[in-house]
Amino acid sequence: MSDVNKINDLVKNFTLLKEEIAKIIIGQHDAVNHVLLSILCGGHSLLIGVPGLAKTLLVNTVAQALGLDFKRIQFTPDLMPSDILGSEILDENRHFKFIKGPIFSNIILADEINRTPPKTQAALLEAMQEKSVTVAGHHFKLNLPFFVLATQNPIEQEGTYPLPEAQLDRFMFSIYLDYPTFEEEVLVAKNTTNDENIIVNPIFKSQDIIDYQHLIRRIPIADNVVEYAVNLSTKTRPNSNNAPDIVKNYIDWGAGPRASQNLVLAAKAYAAINGKFSPDIEDVQAVAQGILNHRIVKNYKAEAEGITESQIIKSLL
Repeated sequence: MSDVNKINDLVKNFTLLKEEIAKIIIGQHDAVNHVLLSILCGGHSLLIGVPGLAKTLLVNTVAQALGLDFKRIQFTPDLMPSDILGSEILDENRHFKFIKGPIFSNIILADEINRTPPKTQAALLEAMQEKSVTVAGHHFKLNLPFFVLATQNPIEQEGTYPLPEAQLDRFMFSIYLDYPTFEEEVLVAKNTTNDENIIVNPIFKSQDIIDYQHLIRRIPIADNVVEYAVNLSTKTRPNSNNAPDIVKNYIDWGAGPRASQNLVLAAKAYAAINGKFSPDIEDVQAVAQGILNHRIVKNYKAEAEGITESQIIKSLL
């Protein structure tokens, strides 16, 4: 099958996938789109929202619709790295045996990731970047495809450990979930208070997702679109020559090169799901907010004046 036909096939299957997810998840269209885009790109997503917005349910439903193995890790202050990666035990023959942890799955839900100390948060770093883990000097490859979808509650700060910038940078998207509209909340209240058992049918197999990831990377992109993406990233850096005044006044640190890579890759995926065979500048702009939000660090002046990351990025676009 040619790449053109594969893109048409992706558009059709992506529509079916969203229909299956919509059986359970009402509204939250942007959040669903960004989670699926990150999966098509082989990236990870951080879902941020107040309690009760179906963050955990969204990840669980996506895993079912994709037909992937799914493990949930509840991050708590006493969670240890071995609880995620696994550990060696001494078996009955007095030989060391490695017992795999929940990280050995296709989709990992890192629930309330900021509730665990940095030592345990760091256990995910190698897995997210290299798709492998090292335990007791032994190197283990993870099952592919592999994604970490983490959730975070933005309103509770007591008993939490903010994610370090190095960890945040590993996430392709930061996705903010908002309250549903009145009509959507009426549907939620009706659908979740009856006795109906809704079945989510898997649309993809593991190999399908891997094939689509390779397809996304093969999509051609014009030099001017790549240059626009890189220019957008460099504009967020206050010491850059082309940084506008809003960046110089309100940002301490801007996005790194990984942001440029993710902008290009996500633009390719966004173009593909919309049936386009090459991305343009509008595709980069469509994904920029979710990719840049968590990669810029505001200064005290921005905090004092109530300037948000979203406002800064919108001004750059």
